[in-house]
Amino acid sequence: MIGIVRIIVVVAALVALSLSLIPVQYVFLKLERGWKRSLPNFFHRIVARLLGFRIRIVGEMQEGRPLLLVSNHVSWSDIVILSAAGKVSFIAKSEVRNWPVFGMFAVLQRTVFVERERRGKTGEQASEIARRLAEGDAMVLFPEGTTSDGNRVLPFKTALFGAAHAAIREMDLKEVIVQPVAIAYTGVHGMPMGRYFRPIASWPGDVELMPHLKGVLREGAIDVEIRFGEPVIVTAGTDRKQLARTMENRVRDLLQSALLGREIKSETDEAASASR
Repeated sequence: MIGIVRIIVVVAALVALSLSLIPVQYVFLKLERGWKRSLPNFFHRIVARLLGFRIRIVGEMQEGRPLLLVSNHVSWSDIVILSAAGKVSFIAKSEVRNWPVFGMFAVLQRTVFVERERRGKTGEQASEIARRLAEGDAMVLFPEGTTSDGNRVLPFKTALFGAAHAAIREMDLKEVIVQPVAIAYTGVHGMPMGRYFRPIASWPGDVELMPHLKGVLREGAIDVEIRFGEPVIVTAGTDRKQLARTMENRVRDLLQSALLGREIKSETDEAASASR
């Protein structure tokens, strides 16, 4: 009974919040100001609290621009979590645009929609991402191409890493910062989540959305950790596939360290340890 009451209260609060801020964001999208980046961050910070996500941030999002964030992908809630952590926009598969409610929010957050299966459009899509990077937007790429079970990182698809090179080539930029990010769902009601309970938060592709959303609303206390790793400075000479492999390895290390409760070691720290 308590779970049902919580779901009703949270849904009512989300509806009220959305109805009050959606018209404002539509106006902001018409203005050439930073408010269109700030409002989604404000909105998702409140949404994260309402949904019961307790967010811990380890490391820092790079302040420099242009910035491409490369993250693992566990659930629909990753959008809420990352957007609550900073002023970001996302790169999402084209189907998301047509999802009820979620599609509208994606548009309002100025998401770049891509058709991953149409290789002939990769260059055009990379150019759109490049334009946004050049304009100062921190763009989030989920290179796994789908959601995982939250316990591992799936192999990265390399195509859209070309957006960094497109920004350098087409937008006359000298370099692009590419930073790895890991999202780890670590606990529920103050207890370690572990592999067995990770499905409370994770949303693999074969799980229906509404039952999963209902489950998250019912729980109301999920701990999640965002880990920002060592960035790579991409120049015209950087190899795209090597960049993808480097990011995949760093995101995997960040995820495992978060799930195991280990502290992050920078490359400088590791080099110092190795020299002892």
